[in-house]
Amino acid sequence: MSRYEKLFADLKAKNEGAFVPFMTIGDPTVEDSFKVLSALIDGGADALELGIPFSDPGADGPTIQESDRRALNSGANTVNCFEVIKKIRQKYPDTPIGLLMYVNLVFAPGIDTFFKLCADSGVDSVLIPDVPLQMIEMEPVWQEEAKKNGVDLVMLAPPNADDETLSKIAKNCHGYIYLLSRAGVTGVEKEAGKPISHIVKFLKENGAPPALLGFGISKPEHVKQAIADGADGAISGSALVKILAQHLDDTDAMYEALKQFVSEMKAATKR
Repeated sequence: MSRYEKLFADLKAKNEGAFVPFMTIGDPTVEDSFKVLSALIDGGADALELGIPFSDPGADGPTIQESDRRALNSGANTVNCFEVIKKIRQKYPDTPIGLLMYVNLVFAPGIDTFFKLCADSGVDSVLIPDVPLQMIEMEPVWQEEAKKNGVDLVMLAPPNADDETLSKIAKNCHGYIYLLSRAGVTGVEKEAGKPISHIVKFLKENGAPPALLGFGISKPEHVKQAIADGADGAISGSALVKILAQHLDDTDAMYEALKQFVSEMKAATKR
């Protein structure tokens, strides 16, 4: 069993959904990042979704763009971000770790080298928002390198996708599906939008992995609603990054505030 398979099986047995926080590695600094990520897991996170900072994060709103800038200014790069992941993997051997990457950061070392780096550091999944489904289907190297290195290739499922597209996503996606609650970029300025029950039902009928709802998830009631609508859990990013940004002058308070937020969001996953 992969870490994701074991996680979702364990949660099903406990009648719970998953809560997965997103954080940019290297924010506020590379040195602090290990403690930040540890605080998320200690607060009750079921898995982590992590970003390696990029200079042009086009799928993200202003909150995460600023997070990327702080991380890059602190000296974060692909090499030391993978070192942080290795430390987290050593401390938390069973927690699934996913990466949300922009494709330029994958092309820089090469697709094969990138997925080997993932395997060597203990990464379980990779989501590349600017690699379209058509590219995944037409260029087997993506699935081949991911599979060879034991890494799940995660995909986005937009709220306006037609049945044909959802069928292809169900076939090509592994680990979990990142189900978008609305179109646009990340951020808490707009809350979760369209109903998702019919999308989740269709995906499950077509053999898809578990679906986690993201975009606009910032309150426990958002998590409760996502699970009530059939999602297997929820992902929250900008809300956490805002908490981090509010405590840049007091890292101990930052860790505690992040733990508290995760704990409250995780509590909302209980059915």
